[in-house]
Amino acid sequence: MAKCDVCGKGPQFGNNVSHSMRHTKRRWNVNVQRMRLSVDGVERRVYICAKCIKTMQKAD
Repeated sequence: MAKCDVCGKGPQFGNNVSHSMRHTKRRWNVNVQRMRLSVDGVERRVYICAKCIKTMQKAD
């Protein structure tokens, strides 16, 4: 899973805990979308998390 190119957010790791309290490894992936973004006047495809997309839309 990729990281967000804007904020650097990546996957987090932890455990699934069942009713019997058994622990198994799991990971929470970031909601990363691929977008076209103008960076220094050049259009690039970048990976951006959904939270950064919402923040960018609010700024417009």
